[in-house]
Amino acid sequence: MNGILNRINFPEDLQGLTFEQLDMLCGEIREIIIKTVSSNGGHLASNLGTVELTVALLRAFGSPDDKIVWDVGHQAYTYKILTGRKDRIATIRTEGGLSGFPNRSESKYDPLSTGHSSTSISAALGIAEAKELSGEKGSVIAVIGDGALTGGLAYEGLNNAGRFKKNFIVILNDNKMSISRNVGSMARYLAHIRTKPSYFKIKGGIENTLGRIPVVGSHLNHSILKFKSALKQAMYGNTIFEDMGFYYYGPFDGHDIRRLTEVFNNVKNIKHPVLLHVLTQKGRGYSFAEQNPGAFHGVPRFNIETGKAVKTGENFSAVFGRYLCELAETDKRICAVTAAMKSGTGLENFAHMFPERFFDVGIEEEHALTFSGGLASGGMLPVFAVYSSFLQRGYDQMIHDIAMQKVKVVLAVDRAGIVGEDGITHQGIFDAALLNTVPGAVVFSPSYYDELKFYIKKAIYECEGLSAVRYPRGGEPKRPPDFYSSYKNFDFYGNNDLEIMIVTYGRLFAYACAARRILARKGIKAGIIKLNRIIPVDIDAVKAALKVKKIFFFEEGIKHGGIGEHFGFMLEETGFKGKYFLRAITDFVAHAKMDQALEKLGLDENGMALTILTECCK
Repeated sequence: MNGILNRINFPEDLQGLTFEQLDMLCGEIREIIIKTVSSNGGHLASNLGTVELTVALLRAFGSPDDKIVWDVGHQAYTYKILTGRKDRIATIRTEGGLSGFPNRSESKYDPLSTGHSSTSISAALGIAEAKELSGEKGSVIAVIGDGALTGGLAYEGLNNAGRFKKNFIVILNDNKMSISRNVGSMARYLAHIRTKPSYFKIKGGIENTLGRIPVVGSHLNHSILKFKSALKQAMYGNTIFEDMGFYYYGPFDGHDIRRLTEVFNNVKNIKHPVLLHVLTQKGRGYSFAEQNPGAFHGVPRFNIETGKAVKTGENFSAVFGRYLCELAETDKRICAVTAAMKSGTGLENFAHMFPERFFDVGIEEEHALTFSGGLASGGMLPVFAVYSSFLQRGYDQMIHDIAMQKVKVVLAVDRAGIVGEDGITHQGIFDAALLNTVPGAVVFSPSYYDELKFYIKKAIYECEGLSAVRYPRGGEPKRPPDFYSSYKNFDFYGNNDLEIMIVTYGRLFAYACAARRILARKGIKAGIIKLNRIIPVDIDAVKAALKVKKIFFFEEGIKHGGIGEHFGFMLEETGFKGKYFLRAITDFVAHAKMDQALEKLGLDENGMALTILTECCK
């Protein structure tokens, strides 16, 4: 590592650099980010867009005493590089390496572990209140993107922060798009503000002049404040942020370090909530990402010279998206709903073919679910495609606005199970347990593409109320030689001459088949029950397991409240007197490749075989 960055290890090292050197430093940081993401995959465009913003923040504020909270956190690679982690940046998103998001356990500079959207303002306000209560000095800054402002939690935070009569800073990083292009009234509102920069230059000049009016006594002060308020309203009106109690300043060029540093130094002494509107370019410094920032948001490994991704083949998301288009061609009631994840969930073709039936609601999972319930009550057939980890945000809406209303809504639950390098905040390990608590819910967990299509169609046309089809990230696993699917609630592999039974579902079925072959070489005869419908569990699947005295359930999901725990309860109800073993996930799962994570959890073929052999050899 050469150049200026070689001298920078912590934020205080930025203080001795000229602004010209800081600009050169930003170029060096971009080169490292591009090289690292091309090798490891990750979030590219968002990180390239926040380099100068991050440098200016760390130049003006004294982190970690001043707390910087990044919304989502997928734009914090520069922050990691400049806060003591540059020598480990090449390990980002790899097993045992740096997380792709801020992580409290990783560094004292990370006040919050983040990964989901729209949380920064509420969390930062809590940190600011804690500082106030404990008498601790220092600023608190929330950095939130324009895409995250489509999420309702951001407004709950703004609404409460506007009443905080101390220094509190929100930086709106406005790059004109989130993962999918921003939609809705807030996107149009910010576009309007961006087109009127002179408007706010006038405003800033007026405020500077008014701010220099001397204060002579409380009565005169009150009159001056009223005069200032009236003049402001007459000259330029208020923004929505000012209506919520913030002082609004901007827009500012998010790539002008000198100007940003000046602004930051000024506002950190204001004893009032402040919102700074900063304009950045997503993908800045890498032509392919500049031209197509959406495609370079979250990327797999790619070739720097061509910008082309290393091919990974077919995947469940793409198969789902194509098949939903096939169904929608002949049924005009089918609608597709997404929460700013059109590309990630495979719905790009649907959006192109059926724009009037495609709804990207922004980063609003709660709204997406209730909106889908409304579509269903109006006679449509809504399919909400959502990542498993983001479905967690809409638990009440699934219960109150869909299941309780007894309206038909289909959830296409993408990234179910271990997701790999995105790590702890994105693992899809809770959806089965959550849905297991919703009365009347029906959930299918296909292992292969043909099953995915079959159960999507079944959910749309045969299920009532809330139904879901959950499927993993990436491609389908290898089919065992004796594979077949009855397309019923469960499939049984084996005969009547068995010693143990393996029960599982989804992607783990392929590992169970491989474990069965390992056990056969050890002289142990194992059967497999493959659950296709996991909620509710078919009682006949439970009865089929009673052929043996030892039953092993393997689940790529959280243990407590999961399908394996429920299966064990049903076994007890049948009077099962044998032994039941459950291997499932009991804690949050860190970032690593999917196969590495499954191996560590004992959920690959070797882990399954070892679990069974250990028990059978006692």
